[in-house]
Amino acid sequence: MSSPLSKPQIIAHIQKSLNYTVFDSKWIPCSAKFVCLGNFARGTGVIQIYEVQHGEAQLIKEVEKPKPIKCGTFGAASLQQRHIATGDFDGNLHIWNLEAPDVPVYTTKAHKEIVNSIDGVGGLGIGDGAPEIVTGSRDGTVKVWDPRQKDLPVANMEPVGGETRRDCWTVAFGHAFNDQDRCVCAGYDNGDIKLFDLRNMSLRWETNIKNGVCCVEFDRKDININKLVATSLEGKFHVFDMRTQHPTKGFASISEKAHKSTIWQVRHLPQNRDIFMTAGGAGNLHLWKYEYPAQRSKKDSDGVNVGVAGSVNLLQNVNLSTQPIASLDWSPDKQGLCLCSGFDQSVRVLIVTKLNVA
Repeated sequence: MSSPLSKPQIIAHIQKSLNYTVFDSKWIPCSAKFVCLGNFARGTGVIQIYEVQHGEAQLIKEVEKPKPIKCGTFGAASLQQRHIATGDFDGNLHIWNLEAPDVPVYTTKAHKEIVNSIDGVGGLGIGDGAPEIVTGSRDGTVKVWDPRQKDLPVANMEPVGGETRRDCWTVAFGHAFNDQDRCVCAGYDNGDIKLFDLRNMSLRWETNIKNGVCCVEFDRKDININKLVATSLEGKFHVFDMRTQHPTKGFASISEKAHKSTIWQVRHLPQNRDIFMTAGGAGNLHLWKYEYPAQRSKKDSDGVNVGVAGSVNLLQNVNLSTQPIASLDWSPDKQGLCLCSGFDQSVRVLIVTKLNVA
């Protein structure tokens, strides 16, 4: 029997209380710094930069902005510049140089309403092809932006006339394994998940998981699509095996109920795509590992390939707060270093041990 200490442990290393509501927090690539995005009680936005020094988080820069900031990504930035793209409550997409964050280096009115979610690809050496940013909004649209092109999106996925506009809660890039191919996955408040193929400008697949989709993420952005995790209200998440698409059954999947509260976020470990962490509405974190089945596909009665889902194992869980943990980010540089922030107005740096033996 293995001892409890042989499993990965989730250790809260630093906890920093903030004087505003924090919606997103991200490690700045190739550094010991992180950025927090949110809004002050007076209705303005805030960008804060912290550096981890001697077991403490030191505030090194703070900038106030006119509108509350909901989400951010470094995914389309070069490693040299490390500019962050943000979406705000007014539907604006901004790109900031954190060395001089007073004026954005790029700005566009991306949506009519709040930008709920943002993701980037083609930067940081992750994903082939042009740097692109995807935004999802309450206005029901999902738009892809090239930061080198002003004002007009390179793709706009919106409901056709007559269709109800659903609130888009989450967006993620994937399948960026060569110069041409790229996919965007979007999750909506009514449980819809849609996979858009940007190469053919078509809807490749859609499904409904019967509950609002809080977060979607591919296990890797820069490989042939392999797995997708979608989290939802009421504590359930789904893992889809994306390697085999059946003409009528779609992708094989498994679902797991982690707890009763909303799963706000899922993030895959950058150093191991089969390990991922979910963040919950009751202030908890769950660390999972996906196990592949013996065979990932089989022939159905008509001789057509159909996917076979694997299983998930809970490696560890921890309760950090009584309030929801709304953002989660693994360090791309240091395995096991993790950042999370929540509605208890605090940001935490965590260390997750023994991930190499999990």
